[in-house]
Amino acid sequence: MKEVRTRFAPSPTGYLHIGGLRTALYGYLYAKKEGGKFILRLEDTDTSRYVEDSVSLIYNTLKDSGVIYAEGPDVGGNYGPYVQSQRKDIYKKYAELLVERGGAYYCFCDEERIASLKDANGVSRYDKHCLSLTKEEIQANIAAGKPYVIRQNIPLTGSSSYTDLVYGEITVENKDMEDGILLKSDGMPTYNFANVVDDHLMAISHVIRGTEYLSSTPKYNHMYDCFGWERPVYIHLPPIMKDEHQKLSKRNGDASYQDLVDKGYIKEAIINYIALLGWSPKSNQEKFSLQELEEKFSLEGISKSPSIFDPVKLGWLSGEYIKDMAEEDYFNRALPFLKKSKAYGKGYDEKKLLLLVKTRIETLAEIPAKLDFLQEFGEFDNALYTHKKMKTDESVAKAVLPEIIRVIQAIPEEEYTFERIHDDIMRLPEALAMKNGQVLWPMRVALSGKETTPGGAFELADILGKEESLKRLNFSLNRL
Repeated sequence: MKEVRTRFAPSPTGYLHIGGLRTALYGYLYAKKEGGKFILRLEDTDTSRYVEDSVSLIYNTLKDSGVIYAEGPDVGGNYGPYVQSQRKDIYKKYAELLVERGGAYYCFCDEERIASLKDANGVSRYDKHCLSLTKEEIQANIAAGKPYVIRQNIPLTGSSSYTDLVYGEITVENKDMEDGILLKSDGMPTYNFANVVDDHLMAISHVIRGTEYLSSTPKYNHMYDCFGWERPVYIHLPPIMKDEHQKLSKRNGDASYQDLVDKGYIKEAIINYIALLGWSPKSNQEKFSLQELEEKFSLEGISKSPSIFDPVKLGWLSGEYIKDMAEEDYFNRALPFLKKSKAYGKGYDEKKLLLLVKTRIETLAEIPAKLDFLQEFGEFDNALYTHKKMKTDESVAKAVLPEIIRVIQAIPEEEYTFERIHDDIMRLPEALAMKNGQVLWPMRVALSGKETTPGGAFELADILGKEESLKRLNFSLNRL
């Protein structure tokens, strides 16, 4: 049985965006599921779009997200080089072979003539003018140094069909396909040619890519057939949409993987969510580790319909990962974001700060806003003490705060812990003939000066420490 070999072939034009990463992920998952290999190849022949450092960004994104390739430019393999710009001589050889086989021809038309071929709608379509040149004319032009390209020779009649594993049988009329350029005048190949040659020479068995290539795939198949090569299996993926009308796009400045990581989304959640953008498991499960995805991914679950990127759903999933994360792992990931908070470096226990918000955030970037209140204490509206559900108001606060201060004051410094604060304060409601909320709501407001905080009264008193808690409680009581 032929080994399954899939590939991801990005252009180094900047950060790796969501659509590209999903293509890579599905290629990786399918290869894993079938016991095959996932390959990385860089398609850098369009030098005008090259972005500095983007190659390392591609490497780092794939490795950071867990989409590990078995062969590639930086890890090697038996089918290299894995960078198109290093394969220039290979393309020239095969372009000339395709000419010999009648699947392509030399074209010497200049820009002026090409421009004159535009129809009333401004659409340019080559007219096979140079296909009629004799071998002698071609050799004379080349000997004279006349610039040329090599164009594909597509039949004018009939149709071309192939079967896609997601979309079924696809048929395109040959007259609707143009004789596109395969080898440019500088000797570099176009994408359309290079990916066919590379996929064959690298023994790629399954080509996984976006639906934008559905209608152009017959062009590639004409080349496979003319060379006498076996066609790969095609798997085209539905687009990822920003909304019902706009496609998620790098050119539109939509989020890349790195953007989402920088915004504090958990990287495992990003990969988990991207997997669900176009693929559905057989169960209702939504949270998958990468290992689970490797086990459960199947082509049958790929949808034909576009998927809309939903930041709300991604946020929820990221929050679930944070809740389930082991504390040490969470601390290590969250610390860089804690350092952006006003509360950082103010003597608070860092781990207590981070645990305070662990179950209350969806992204790590929310940490500063959740904790800044600790350093923003000052004048506040006494109306915050009024809470209908808790049955509290300023008069209740006036009665309760002195008792809370007394209890806090009585706790020895060495015994000032969350548990001791909780146990001692929780004796007050019964002693004062009040409900729990009538004690705890005024206490939280007095300690924070805020209507909402990530933690309750006991957590705040514990994090603030005895001295600061008493200072705030007395300040708040005096304002009443």
